[in-house]
Amino acid sequence: MNTLDTPGGREAARSQRRLAAPSGALNVDAAAYQAFWLLRIGFTVAPILFGIDKFFNWSVYWPQYLAPWVNEIIPGNGQDFMYVVGGVEIFAGLLVAFAPRIGAFVVAGWLAGIVINLLTNNAPQYYDIALRDFGLLLGALTLARLALAVVPERKRAR
Repeated sequence: MNTLDTPGGREAARSQRRLAAPSGALNVDAAAYQAFWLLRIGFTVAPILFGIDKFFNWSVYWPQYLAPWVNEIIPGNGQDFMYVVGGVEIFAGLLVAFAPRIGAFVVAGWLAGIVINLLTNNAPQYYDIALRDFGLLLGALTLARLALAVVPERKRAR
């Protein structure tokens, strides 16, 4: 018995043809473009907001997350370093907004540094936060890959 002869078989065959049709590529392109913009907006807004918070400690006292070995090699105290961190995060967010092909890689590198810091700070107290930031790192790398595909390269002046 042919699947087209079964109840619902014709509809299933039509559905299969639609999935395999070249127009399906357009749906993937649209989804990738939408994912690019969702990640771009998220990785613009979040670093800027968290960067601003480093100056005021509204959501949490940020120096507590600084690993002791980092605190020993930086000048000043933990809060002084958080001012620098806040500035870098604000800059990274703006870089994602205006130059996502570069900014996404900067954010990914920054998140890698945060993960290393958290894994070495009073282990295993901050492993859960390190895992979350590792997930964000994967999102930033995804944005970087999409940015390479979506955002055209700048033409060099001759």
